[in-house]
Amino acid sequence: MKLGIVGLPNVGKSTLFNAITNAGAASANFPFCTIEPNVGVVAVPDERLDKLAEMYNPKKYTPATIEFVDIAGLVKGASHGEGLGNKFLSHIREVDAIIHMVRCFDSDDIIHVEGSVDPLRDIETIDLELVLSDLEIVQRRIDRTKKALKGDKSLGDLVVMLERLEEYLGEGKNARGFELLNEKEEEWFKEMPLLSAKPVIYACNLSEDDLLEGIEANQYYPIVAKKAAEDKSGCLPICAKIEEDVNGLSREEKREFLAELGLEISGLDTLIQESYSLLGLISYLTAGPEEVRAWTITKGTKAPQAAGKIHSDFERGFIRAEIIAYDDLMACGTMVAAKEKGLVRSEGKEYVMKDGDVTLFRFNV
Repeated sequence: MKLGIVGLPNVGKSTLFNAITNAGAASANFPFCTIEPNVGVVAVPDERLDKLAEMYNPKKYTPATIEFVDIAGLVKGASHGEGLGNKFLSHIREVDAIIHMVRCFDSDDIIHVEGSVDPLRDIETIDLELVLSDLEIVQRRIDRTKKALKGDKSLGDLVVMLERLEEYLGEGKNARGFELLNEKEEEWFKEMPLLSAKPVIYACNLSEDDLLEGIEANQYYPIVAKKAAEDKSGCLPICAKIEEDVNGLSREEKREFLAELGLEISGLDTLIQESYSLLGLISYLTAGPEEVRAWTITKGTKAPQAAGKIHSDFERGFIRAEIIAYDDLMACGTMVAAKEKGLVRSEGKEYVMKDGDVTLFRFNV
């Protein structure tokens, strides 16, 4: 999974990225500090994997990972090449979802590119650039399809949908809210690399004082939360500076530091959980003396396709999956005890994987 962190210049993108990856991206107080995207791979925190490692004492411990991309700051006119617009739009096209960093704190020390703090205006600035870029893509697609229509009358329905989409985007609305009327339209829609169709999480960058005093006192966060609810997007409060501060601490020190702030988990862990939820992702687990590992799949994935995540041979030669729920395994203490109690199931090709399934695939090629 690849997540792109976007936002206007100086909203805290690179500070958050540094906290996430310890990559040390420059985070100077001026626009376009991030010119090429910084990329960092982060382990997905999963206590279940830790417990399995305690049980098996494996040679190898492999968590699921997420790739974060810190994408250059955006300005008005990006869709027409202003600032680093073209680079920004090409980089954002490659990600699965967008973490939209929104500044929700006042500070005289940190310059805002627009001269004042206004989260809705900032969101609309980026949304509009994405919509305008999508509009150009749709208009070019309409032109090509109309030419092809002369020799293939079956493309008529596609032209109708595209013209409907052109009108919708022309009203400044993002493609996430566009209504698709049937499965054929859904297929056509998926084929187009539309930026404003990507899932979004609004990460509201608060000050340290806001987290200490309670986010209820922050005037900006409720505004963004309401916008996210209307868009059916994710939204969460985060303090990039605090995330950066706790990044170098040990697990125990981090827990104590967060407890002092009244937090159970870090903003980063919450961000990862929200990303999984937004994209409809779950993890199944494999465990043994050689390795314990988490594998990321989409909700609704059947056992053979989940096996294919490990190796294509597993999917091609799939026989069955031996599965036990993680909680059942922990309650029994060992796999042997779980088998004695009849809790290890044999599942076939139609089995839909569940989050936390501890799995052994049987295959033959």
